Amino acid sequence: MNIIIAGDGKVGSTLARQLSSEGYSITLIDSNPKVLETSVERYDVIAVHGNCASMGVLRQAGVMDADLLIAATSADEVNLLCCTTAHAMNQKLHTIARIRNPEYSGQIYEMRGTFGLSLAINPEQQAAREIERLLKYPGFLRRDTFAKGSTEIVELRIDAKSKLCNVSLIEMANIVKCKVLVCAVLRNGTAVAPGGNFVLREGDRIFVTATAQSLTVLLKNLGIITRRVRRVILCGGGRVSYYLASALEKNGITVQLIEKNLERCQSLCEQLPECDIVHGDTSDLELLESEGIETADALVTLTGQDELNMIVSLYAGSKGVPQVITKLGHADNRNIIDSLNLGSVVCPKELCCTTIVRYVRAMQNQTGAAISLHTIADGQAEAVEFLVDETTKNCGVALKDLKLKQNVLVVSITHGSKSEIANGGSIFQKGDSIVVVTSGRGILRQLNDIFA
Repeated sequence: MNIIIAGDGKVGSTLARQLSSEGYSITLIDSNPKVLETSVERYDVIAVHGNCASMGVLRQAGVMDADLLIAATSADEVNLLCCTTAHAMNQKLHTIARIRNPEYSGQIYEMRGTFGLSLAINPEQQAAREIERLLKYPGFLRRDTFAKGSTEIVELRIDAKSKLCNVSLIEMANIVKCKVLVCAVLRNGTAVAPGGNFVLREGDRIFVTATAQSLTVLLKNLGIITRRVRRVILCGGGRVSYYLASALEKNGITVQLIEKNLERCQSLCEQLPECDIVHGDTSDLELLESEGIETADALVTLTGQDELNMIVSLYAGSKGVPQVITKLGHADNRNIIDSLNLGSVVCPKELCCTTIVRYVRAMQNQTGAAISLHTIADGQAEAVEFLVDETTKNCGVALKDLKLKQNVLVVSITHGSKSEIANGGSIFQKGDSIVVVTSGRGILRQLNDIFA
């Protein structure tokens, strides 16, 4: 498959690395020759220097023979013009545009045919939704949802006081008293597919599959006290903050938003009339004290500076804020990030790229493609949801009697509205959905790929 990526920034370079490693033919377009040189040195890609919205540059990039164009420059208008122009040149071309301005949200959806868009992605809006979901279940570092919300994979950190510290997975059932499955463990930065005798240690991050009904039971029996979030402090007044504050207001949650740019504060006051907008510097610890950081239910750092977000999150943790969420633009060095008490870490770039990768794989496999895809364990494993259809092999055969590929684990099966955590006796039939976790290098493009 031939893919053109317009824009070699954070999203563009991440996609180039991921998609080229999966064997796709990638052509990068950017107006900055230096960033193109870096990508060519690092990845197996072709580079074209120039304006991605220009017909001449698109033609040079091979748009007439391309299957997909991803427009991820820093300007929404350029992304739209790039997709519209490319689609006019090649009517069979699929196009994806990154659109970040909230003012465009409605018209992009209504005019997607006019713009020639197959998919529009808003990383900041995705990040806001992810944070909102985390705030609904304090206690989890991360939540990934499958089967229309009936199954989840959640992330927990094992500390010295945890009831699971120094406990084997076989013994875990006696403590949590609900049916769960530990599908991956991150220990010292390395993902492990644990067996029943695996003993959890302090510092481990575990990824647990559970039905939605079991999550509350899981937290209760682990002694993780959670309370409904009523007051949240948002540090930074960017797009993620706008989307998040809008959603939280609708849920009746009090929001205090701190932003140092006066003009931006004035704009936010008009857009978010119910929100308490504070003009001030997030790095001013006295300001955070005066705004009641110690009595806040949650604090979310959303400035455009990763270092500042990390420092403020660490400070909030030291002040005993029950839930801390940190937005990072760059989350590449996970060993350093994991060594810090940053609470939940959300990276808009990663969320955006995962959505696009799922779309690309679905294009290649129109039948049996993944319904949803989430990367877990710092990108060392994938959780993929598939629908069982008439082409699926081994329907009606118990999992214990199947030969699966190495490093592939079936974690849940949903029959209609009922989900179950998979065990040796579980079977699947046409119409079911299956969630599979894989930690191998092989890509699962369709459900039949799981079988040896």
